[in-house]
Amino acid sequence: MASRSLGGLSGSRSGGGGGGKKSLSARNAAVERRNLITVCRFSVKTLIDRSCFETIDDSSPEFNNFAAILEQILSHRLKGQVTWFGYESPRSFWDYIRVACRKVSQNCICSIENMENVSSSRAKGRAWIRVALMEKHLSEYISTALRDFKTTRRFYEDGAIVLGEEANMLAGMLLGLNAIDFSFCLKGEGLDGNFPAVIDYTPYLKFTQSSDSISSDEEELRTLGSSGSESSTPETVGPPFIMDENSWFNKCKRVKQKYQLTLEQKGYLEELLRLRENQLSESVSQNKILLQRIEDSDLAHKLEKEQLEYIIVELQDQLKSYQSLDQLSAEVSLSQTSLDPGQSQEGDGKQDTLNLISEGKEDTPSLLGLCGSLTSVASYKSLTSLKSNDYLASPTTEMTSPGLTPS
Repeated sequence: MASRSLGGLSGSRSGGGGGGKKSLSARNAAVERRNLITVCRFSVKTLIDRSCFETIDDSSPEFNNFAAILEQILSHRLKGQVTWFGYESPRSFWDYIRVACRKVSQNCICSIENMENVSSSRAKGRAWIRVALMEKHLSEYISTALRDFKTTRRFYEDGAIVLGEEANMLAGMLLGLNAIDFSFCLKGEGLDGNFPAVIDYTPYLKFTQSSDSISSDEEELRTLGSSGSESSTPETVGPPFIMDENSWFNKCKRVKQKYQLTLEQKGYLEELLRLRENQLSESVSQNKILLQRIEDSDLAHKLEKEQLEYIIVELQDQLKSYQSLDQLSAEVSLSQTSLDPGQSQEGDGKQDTLNLISEGKEDTPSLLGLCGSLTSVASYKSLTSLKSNDYLASPTTEMTSPGLTPS
């Protein structure tokens, strides 16, 4: 019985230890993901601040640290490649990028694959980071790769950063790098794929003393050292709160430097704001001028359109009148050939009517400058032909005609 109880106790302990190991491993994985994302955010901010004063290239320590951090993030829990013999060989994050980023328009995957001086997979991944930064498309590449969830699951294990909630934060952080102009040489030592990337955490672990602190770092260290010695007495604990003139002078000097820096930044921002206001006012004035020109051109086009429509209506009216005149002249000519001399007076009356119509119908003044004179129309020729005396009866024939003699 005792052995059974001891065995059960040991079994319960071992089971509890297994659960504790799982929770500990999950906690370590979460801390690792959080550390990488946090240090990546600090690195991006450092790059943006440094870009305001100098160009970012391969010699910049801020960029080298950022490239190492991004490489560690993309390599976090990356699956190995299983060979035919069942062995798992390590792979680089470039194997995932070249598959997941094929859908990016005008991508640089093929150009990096064809680079002669870059042979290893890790070196190609580092070259891709530099080219994507120079093209200002690094965030787009990462976002496209993360949207391909099927490919991401195929390359990464559970608990990887690219499979967790931190992936969206990563794409958002990298978006700020599009405002930086990078300049890299793709033949330098930074592309050497024989050594893994190492992150330097010291730039992000510096302690900045608060301005509300009474004593400086040196005095605090001296106080701690004196309190730890055997000769220290309670009477000697209080004096560190009483600062000498040099300490006050250094503190005032630091405050003065911060104040001057703030004033310089304030003046720069005010000048920048003034410049932007001037540019905005110039843009507004130019916009007003362009709008006025557009209104004037619209008005001119509208007037021109109305004039053309009026001219078209007049042309249509004249065309109708000339067509009616042609018909009348044709009827008169036909009737003159078939009439006897006794009916010539009626023909003369019709001819006079046509002459009056043709004399009363004047050319439209508005069309003289546009279309020229219309006196050369064929209808005018037919009208002039009617004025000849070939088809008119002479007065002598009218007087001697048998129908007009007195009885």
